[in-house]
Amino acid sequence: MENKDDEVKKSQVVEARARNISHNVRCTECGSQSIEDSQADIAILLRKLIRDEIRSGKSDKEIYKKLEEEYGETVLYAPKFDLQTAALWLSPLLVAGAAAGVWGYKKHRQKTNVHTMALNLVRGVPLTPKEKETMLDLLIPPPQGLTPSSLWNRWRGR
Repeated sequence: MENKDDEVKKSQVVEARARNISHNVRCTECGSQSIEDSQADIAILLRKLIRDEIRSGKSDKEIYKKLEEEYGETVLYAPKFDLQTAALWLSPLLVAGAAAGVWGYKKHRQKTNVHTMALNLVRGVPLTPKEKETMLDLLIPPPQGLTPSSLWNRWRGR
């Protein structure tokens, strides 16, 4: 009886490890499914190969390595981090960092120009000619000529 229980436990462990590995291996025929979810012939064969390797005593790392050697790195859902894949792994961080840098620079520049000029005016510090021109551009309303909004208002009033 105890022998039978041990066999059941062992088969459950093999099945759990096989499913775990199968979820992390891409079907080479389907491409978008794991071999656990795929019903392609190659997926069925790979699931059987994984179970056989587990029964023969190999570790998960050894099985992944064998699959990678036979089918290439693309068979694994999580490729290794090395020099060849560093750009792939780091590109989202670089893009997000660059976007945050540009946004921060624009905000800083926008704040410093207008706020510094306003503070200087309040404190009585004279403005440079460039600062005076910028301040006047900000404070003087645009001319009431033919602007898109004035054309819209005229059209709506008819």
